[in-house]
Amino acid sequence: MDKDILLFYEEERTVDERLELLRRAQSDGQLRDKLLLHQQMRALAGLTPRANDRAVAQAAWQRFMRLQKRLTFLRRLRTTLRHVAAAACIAAVTWLAAGRYFVGQTLPEVVNLQTLHVPAGQRISLTLPDGTVVWLNAQSRLTYPATFAADERRVAVEGEAWFEVAKDEKRPFVVAAGELAIRVLGTKFNVHRYPHEAWGCVSLLEGSLEVSAPGVSAPLRLRAGQEATLRDGKMTANVIRNMDYFLWKDGIYSFEDATLEEIMKALELYYDTAIEVKDPAMLRWKYTVKFRQRDGIREILRLMQRVHRFTVKIDEENNRITINR
Repeated sequence: MDKDILLFYEEERTVDERLELLRRAQSDGQLRDKLLLHQQMRALAGLTPRANDRAVAQAAWQRFMRLQKRLTFLRRLRTTLRHVAAAACIAAVTWLAAGRYFVGQTLPEVVNLQTLHVPAGQRISLTLPDGTVVWLNAQSRLTYPATFAADERRVAVEGEAWFEVAKDEKRPFVVAAGELAIRVLGTKFNVHRYPHEAWGCVSLLEGSLEVSAPGVSAPLRLRAGQEATLRDGKMTANVIRNMDYFLWKDGIYSFEDATLEEIMKALELYYDTAIEVKDPAMLRWKYTVKFRQRDGIREILRLMQRVHRFTVKIDEENNRITINR
């Protein structure tokens, strides 16, 4: 196990192998503790000079422990860990993304960009340097700077994120999500733009914002209660149909008059598993339902069987679920 952790931090494992280790850490407390310990050791190596003498190394460790509480990025990380079930998973990925900036840097310049990735079946909240609150949904990624620029606040998102933007009239908040560019001053909105999907959506709950995209002649200004959808190079504005959809940040998945096909695609994404529906006619079945994220995909499918009867076959070895009449 220790060898796997060391190779993980040396990036001698593929992305899939590293993600698999992080998933194991969600349910293995001992592995999670070891990941955190190695994370701290690597942070120490980057923040202090390398020492050949044991006594010097011990003194460096003590200095690091005194400095730890004063480091802003560690305080932010501890806040993040209190809000996520996969604490070690998130912490390890955050450090892995930012760690290359530690070595050879002074403390004020220790981190430039940070990347946070949320695994399947999880969600996370964090507070950015300007006070903006962000929630990330399953299999989503946020890239942001440790300190925002003087003229704007810019972040990038892959997947789905909820923003409660701190108001700052001198520095607009800009979100890049695939082809979508969102510009705001202070507002609450949701972004849905996974790389593998052929569409993207920005939903505005409070305030105002502008959405632009390549090929779209002019930015689209949204009012509260509207959403902009980008599909096939065209962007349209509509009234938000299901306000409960945004409960995902509270751990609740809400579907209103959604087809079985739409729900299965969402479950594939949220729980990182392949789902095959044998009978195409079943894909048109409609549901208005709510699920708790923590219930897991087995319980969700069991509850859906109460609405329309179907059989479920789970192939754990190949991470595949088959649904039939």
